[in-house]
Amino acid sequence: MGRLLVVPTPIGNLEDMTFRAVRALREVSLVLAEDTRRTRHLLTHFDSRARMLAYHQHNKRARVAQALDALVLGDVALVSSAGTPSISDPGFELIQAAVEAGIDVDVLPGASAVITAYVGAALPSPGFAFLGFLPRRRSDRRRKLHDWKTSPYALVLYEAPHRIEPALEDICAELGTRPMVAARELTKVHQEYIRGTTAELLELFRITEPRGEFTLVIAGSETRAADSVEEARRDIARRRARGERSKEAVATVASNYDMPRNTVYSMWIETSQMETGTDPTPVEESDGIIQ
Repeated sequence: MGRLLVVPTPIGNLEDMTFRAVRALREVSLVLAEDTRRTRHLLTHFDSRARMLAYHQHNKRARVAQALDALVLGDVALVSSAGTPSISDPGFELIQAAVEAGIDVDVLPGASAVITAYVGAALPSPGFAFLGFLPRRRSDRRRKLHDWKTSPYALVLYEAPHRIEPALEDICAELGTRPMVAARELTKVHQEYIRGTTAELLELFRITEPRGEFTLVIAGSETRAADSVEEARRDIARRRARGERSKEAVATVASNYDMPRNTVYSMWIETSQMETGTDPTPVEESDGIIQ
């Protein structure tokens, strides 16, 4: 039985390919690729003769069975067009199926526009929430932004250049004026971090044609007073001590304090760690939050 190797690829600069990723692509017999033309260029550059099979948004479910059959014979690599598979790219269904089938899944570290943009933005925050691509419909887009309006976490999202202006209009309408950074063409020759406020960047892109792929980083909310956060934390601790189930306690506190459920769930986890004396968990995977 082989392993499923989840292999990050460069988001722009080929020199960001890791030694381990190159070795993986050279040693596997099959590469599942979101864009076979782009991946062929990558394989040729790094002298890999692996066979390729298209695995993208439109055929990913149908390809799972084929991929599992291939994994019986040996290691298979999964790559997206750029960055780490399964982060706003195909991959989740295959990874889940491999886990359920008892197949080892080895996720290699590597390039990620999310991490690169968040660190480069240098906006103070207790962590960040990755929202992926905003919905195409304005009503859905505004609803999603509204859900995160009071979150203290920086918000990181992807956006295409032709949708930057309407996205920023909705960001300003739902989140108000706050610091943000638009990172474009990350790791490429024309890489740029455009800094300002939500309102300033909206005005900029109304008069300047946006070019390249964007990763937006928006500062978290500062409108909720610290004592309200602490009161919510005390409330969730009291409910835990009374023996309430996490689902009901988190839902109630989130509603009472107008906070995202995943933020309150983080508080629930923290109270558990304080009770057991364990170290705080550095990564909370719920809803893309990293803290």
